[in-house]
Amino acid sequence: MDWKDQIAAAAQRNRGHVRCTPVINAPVPGVELPVAFKLEQMQHTGSFKARGAFNTLLSQPVPAAGLVAASGGNHGAAVAFAAHELGHTARIFVPEMAGPSKISLIERVGAELTVVPGEYANALAMAREVEDAAGAMQVHAYDAPATVAGQGTCMAEWEDQGLEADTLLIAVGGGGLIAGAMAWLGGRRRIVAVEPETSRALHAALDAGRPVDVEVSGVAANALGARRIGDICFGLAQAQGVGSVLVSDEAILAAQRWLWRELRQLVEPAGATALAALMSGAYRPAPGERVAVLLCGGNVAPDPLV
Repeated sequence: MDWKDQIAAAAQRNRGHVRCTPVINAPVPGVELPVAFKLEQMQHTGSFKARGAFNTLLSQPVPAAGLVAASGGNHGAAVAFAAHELGHTARIFVPEMAGPSKISLIERVGAELTVVPGEYANALAMAREVEDAAGAMQVHAYDAPATVAGQGTCMAEWEDQGLEADTLLIAVGGGGLIAGAMAWLGGRRRIVAVEPETSRALHAALDAGRPVDVEVSGVAANALGARRIGDICFGLAQAQGVGSVLVSDEAILAAQRWLWRELRQLVEPAGATALAALMSGAYRPAPGERVAVLLCGGNVAPDPLV
């Protein structure tokens, strides 16, 4: 597959449907040079997920039965939003751990919502049952070419905005966002995956040499809590030698507080996970190394202004 062509086509399809999110540069404690930030929490529904959702719906016919999606919260909101904008029906399945803020966000968009006991994997199993029974189209959160190509538009856009970085830090759950970045860059810049210690699907897969199931928990689990890394992400990471560093819940929360206190950027724990690697020392840049951090989500729980 020619990923760059797929991502370029996705960018054309998505034009007028997704936001071009801003970038800023700011000093970070312990880092020699200013860090570049991509503010993807300012995307529609508060995360990068709208990119993959719109590309999926615009690149193939949608059946009369509509759409079905399983989500930790952000993907479900994005699919619900894209479906509403394009005139399709959508059934969204989320685990209880998605939390009230993300559940209410999906409800406000207007999709039919089912809250499933347990974790993301349980919601995915139920969504697949409905897909098979009703003939609805599944919009996978991370392990589908159209999803990955849509997420890759984020990195293509960032380069168009003049990104100057040797290394990019990107948080990983199921791997759709980092897969899109790897697919677009093709090894032209260094990418470092950042995962919570308690939700380490890519880290475990790289250790095992294949995707494996992991237990998931922690403050970012409702966004980064995939039980198994996507095959697309794993294949790209192996091919490009991308490694994963782990950060604690405490480091994630410290990065989240710093982003609000110093930059007035309100992000959820998943959105602060990549920065946590810098601030905690899990990733230490070399002298003169230019670093960029992708802030991927802003759906804070509880919603601070409700």
